[in-house]
Amino acid sequence: MRIPRIHVPAPLAEGTEVVLPPAAARHVAQVLRLRAGARLRLFDGAGREHAAELLETRRGEARVRVLAPVAPRPESPLAVTLLQGVCKGERMDLVVQKAVELGAARIVPVLTARSVPRLDGARAARRRARWQGVAAAAAEQCGRAVVPEVTAPRPLAEAFADPALPGRRYLLDPDARQGPRGLDAQDGHLALLVGPEGGLTEGERAAARAAGFTGLRLGPRILRTETAGLAALAALQALYGDLG
Repeated sequence: MRIPRIHVPAPLAEGTEVVLPPAAARHVAQVLRLRAGARLRLFDGAGREHAAELLETRRGEARVRVLAPVAPRPESPLAVTLLQGVCKGERMDLVVQKAVELGAARIVPVLTARSVPRLDGARAARRRARWQGVAAAAAEQCGRAVVPEVTAPRPLAEAFADPALPGRRYLLDPDARQGPRGLDAQDGHLALLVGPEGGLTEGERAAARAAGFTGLRLGPRILRTETAGLAALAALQALYGDLG
């Protein structure tokens, strides 16, 4: 039986006892129906993972004992920062989930002229919290010990000015000549910009080029925004990362 993995966003130390987050406790007790003595894996989202033993479930809580540390699965040698044009409905949830599964190192939701959702203030904060939860659940499922950061939604200009943005930058563009093969990915870090439904405006494309982004073409078909970034991540990880 596969050992369940639980994200606990707190320091973990061998021999200590921790109370699982409410959603994880419900999953352990009501969905998996685990009992005292069951084995778990806990990870803190920053690369550390421990074996654990379930001590008890009671009144919606689950208490576990942290056991010895275990070697986590290594992260991909290719660290991609995905700048994703915010898409509507549950499509953004899907992008975040699959990007984590495909090894994205960081996800930056960007707001553009053609972005359908209009996010600001409290609504943006709620969306970010939701997307970060999606990322944690995806890391639990796929075996990653690192939960990639999902930043707050931000305008393109703010995203371009982020000092943490990798120097090697690519913009998905169906008219570009360069494909995924032959990219300079020697340092293992790059940024990938994907437009929203309707694509980026000409002005936004010009701003991206001025910010150091080079066009990248995936193939002859025009892909939806929720497909394009994921297809590019898969291709890049297969060529320069740990897929295949």
